[in-house]
Amino acid sequence: MTEPVSPSDGLAVLHLFCKISPSSQGPAIRSAVAGAREAGNQVVTAALLGHKADIGFMILGRDLWQLRSLQTALTSAGLEIVDSFVSLTEISEYAAGLPEAMKETRLRPQLPPEGKPAFCFYPMSKRRGEKDNWFTLPADERSALMHEHGTSGRAFAGRILQVITGSTGLDDYEWGVSLFGQHPDDLKEVVYTLRFDEASAVYAEFGPFYVGMVEDLDVVLSQVGCG
Repeated sequence: MTEPVSPSDGLAVLHLFCKISPSSQGPAIRSAVAGAREAGNQVVTAALLGHKADIGFMILGRDLWQLRSLQTALTSAGLEIVDSFVSLTEISEYAAGLPEAMKETRLRPQLPPEGKPAFCFYPMSKRRGEKDNWFTLPADERSALMHEHGTSGRAFAGRILQVITGSTGLDDYEWGVSLFGQHPDDLKEVVYTLRFDEASAVYAEFGPFYVGMVEDLDVVLSQVGCG
């Protein structure tokens, strides 16, 4: 047995975006996900829209080896991984003053949230250009900009659950943003609104978006033609 490789606190997070193929095996996919859950990991499954991928998995757990094992099992079951994202749950430096209960939900979220089937994921980084460089701003200015950004986000409380995970040094972008909403227009409105904050309008760079519907694995597999 390999020794666990775990974050000092919080959870490791792996997003996998997959396409089905004629060799995809529904029973083997179910077995892979069931095994990961039995080992104590959370696995969120979503049927995705558009050409980029058919099915999405968001896996949260303590041990990177277990996340790797699920990735291996899913590819062995005939899924083609077309994109992925590796990150960790975290408490941002701008959220150090949060109540302990809120810190706990950021480090160890319980997913998926009830009543929020609309799903969106995208990666992002802060710009470090010659003119606009987030990392050369004074700390108090960055804090003020993020406070404005957080105030805008809190207007969507109850409609949106936002899970931001840190990926600096782990993936091509610096954060992953997973959104769970009551309706698809909730996803659209929150992203549109937050883009007007200076922290995003001037300093944010966005990667590809993946959108779909969170459901039980059996429903997802049926909807993507791998029942």
